[in-house]
Amino acid sequence: MKFGDTFMEYLHGDQEWFLDKCSHVEYKRLKKVLKSCRTCRLNNSYTNECECKSCPLCDQLFFTELMREATDIAGCFSTRVRHLLHLHVASGIERYLVRFCQCFKNEQPTMIQEGRLLIEYVTMNAIAIRKILKKYDKVHSSVNGKKFKLKMRAEQLELLQSPLLVELGAFCLNFKGPDSGNHPTELSTHFSVDVDVTPTMTLMLPHSIKIEYDLTCPICLETLFDPYALSCGHLFCKSCACLAASVMICDGPKAASQESKCAVCRETGVYPKALHMVELDMLLKRRCREYWKERVVEERAKVLKQTKDFLDSQTRFVVGY
Repeated sequence: MKFGDTFMEYLHGDQEWFLDKCSHVEYKRLKKVLKSCRTCRLNNSYTNECECKSCPLCDQLFFTELMREATDIAGCFSTRVRHLLHLHVASGIERYLVRFCQCFKNEQPTMIQEGRLLIEYVTMNAIAIRKILKKYDKVHSSVNGKKFKLKMRAEQLELLQSPLLVELGAFCLNFKGPDSGNHPTELSTHFSVDVDVTPTMTLMLPHSIKIEYDLTCPICLETLFDPYALSCGHLFCKSCACLAASVMICDGPKAASQESKCAVCRETGVYPKALHMVELDMLLKRRCREYWKERVVEERAKVLKQTKDFLDSQTRFVVGY
């Protein structure tokens, strides 16, 4: 079955009630525009009216509307995932309220279904964007589609590279916990994690697409500990991110100034909206118990030393020596 038919079947399938609340790629309509443009190119092959490597009609639809659709999809995915993860890792009085509600209603099947639908939603739309951009380049004999993908990545709209997808993957794998036995949940079959050699998380997608996410901190080159994702998408240990931003560990990466740069891509303004990867931290804590215990001791020592040095410097400033 062609992807266009598969995508339409997905949009009008059993999860149509879920998709009514979310944006999606207008794949069929964009494909018809490409077909019209191809006919236009053939009809004007002798006049060179449409022989350029870009088409005003296609540019307007693809590089304006497609950006809007990608933005809406990313926004919807972010909102729904954050809400789902918030319910799973609620703390304080909110945690007791969630547990109290679960006494009357089992929320776990609902959360599993929500996670499955979100995975399908983001992957199907991401594949649709990839395929339509590939068709654009084929029709126009250009690389504008590839350039658009780079622009999406620069604006944090590359759906399959979103840190929230990594966090959702950790959420899926965390459901396969001690209480669930050895049988994987429906969610965990999409993701797998390997921490034996190089720590990676693997996402299996339709059409034999496999994406691997590196769980190594690019600064300390160790497995991520208490991980944070900057708004540019790069993952760091909390202490490493604070070191790169020149802020105290107890203050956290969000305390960094707007001028602080990512240690990988050197982009500024990426710290204030840093995302604490709570689910990923829980997953690595379970999978790397001994390593996690060692890092806890090391991080506590770092915090104590950093706090002592700060207090000593403040004392010298006040006393005057």
